[in-house]
Amino acid sequence: MNTVFAQRIATARKMAGLSMDQLATLSGLSKNAISRYEKGVMRPDSSNLIKLSKALNVKVDYLFRKPTVELEALEFRKKARLGLKSIDSIKYRVMDRLERYLELEDILSVNNDFSNPISSIQINDIVDVELVAKKLREIWNLGLHPISSVIEMLEDNFIKVVEVDEPLEFDGLSAFVGNKVPVIVVNQNFPVERKRFTLLHELGHLLLTFNGIFTEKEIENLCNGFAGAVLIPEAKLISELGQSRKQFYLQELAELQKEWGISIQAIMYRAKNLDIITQSKLTDFYIKLRQNSDFKKQVDESRYRLDESSSRFNQLLYKGLAQELISISKASVLSAQSVNTLETSLCHI
Repeated sequence: MNTVFAQRIATARKMAGLSMDQLATLSGLSKNAISRYEKGVMRPDSSNLIKLSKALNVKVDYLFRKPTVELEALEFRKKARLGLKSIDSIKYRVMDRLERYLELEDILSVNNDFSNPISSIQINDIVDVELVAKKLREIWNLGLHPISSVIEMLEDNFIKVVEVDEPLEFDGLSAFVGNKVPVIVVNQNFPVERKRFTLLHELGHLLLTFNGIFTEKEIENLCNGFAGAVLIPEAKLISELGQSRKQFYLQELAELQKEWGISIQAIMYRAKNLDIITQSKLTDFYIKLRQNSDFKKQVDESRYRLDESSSRFNQLLYKGLAQELISISKASVLSAQSVNTLETSLCHI
């Protein structure tokens, strides 16, 4: 039985979001044959192998390469809004990307020594969330300044960030590879403020140690609180807004959004957590968002001035090429693009 090939065929099919019937139609092979391939009781000849690789949009060598990545403690946000096929597709595409990412790091002898700097602090309430957010900012030398790039901050601290092109129903997920390499996946199609908040919400799932009394919804709320607390420290928000407020002008919050890269909704939520506003005031804000489309459009506007995207994998890839640690053909496999496309993008200096 060829277990590696069987596993890779099934993985590639799920990665492509295809049923066996759909793969049979695309490849021109029978559903029975595909089932037998995935069970490991039969292997295709070279002609059918090429048909499968084209239908699955993977290189032939992928189907024979032993998997090296398994995502553990997988946490999907809003998973109820995603079908099982969509969840599998995202999961296996992320695993494929991580296999290539970690292989590239291994070739370049990149350090992956992640450690959780706040693992010893148990979260019992929102006050503890404020404490660990402040502690994390201290340990990661962020001071009380705006974080210019959340992705860069995460990658500088040995956390892998993978961006995926998905419908807006998918927010993000977090997981560990081999119980030691932390990974955060985020939808690249989000407005920049939402992307930053989602990244830090997922960081909360990775780093925070929760008291066992919390429900799933309560943990989600605490992770939201953590994201806001990391984005704009308590001292800074109180300095900007004061200890207590009954009302704001939208323009006032828009300036905070522009400087700190945090949405107006998240600022209001954070102001309630810090008792700057009452729950009643926050509820009134949410009601106005639902009922006034012009107001919602203004609140939802993205104002942060900097981009938020990951370039680390490409930087490592080009470094490996420049130092002749990897060949063009190897780089094309690692980056999942053709040799011609890769060569065309390169400019020697």
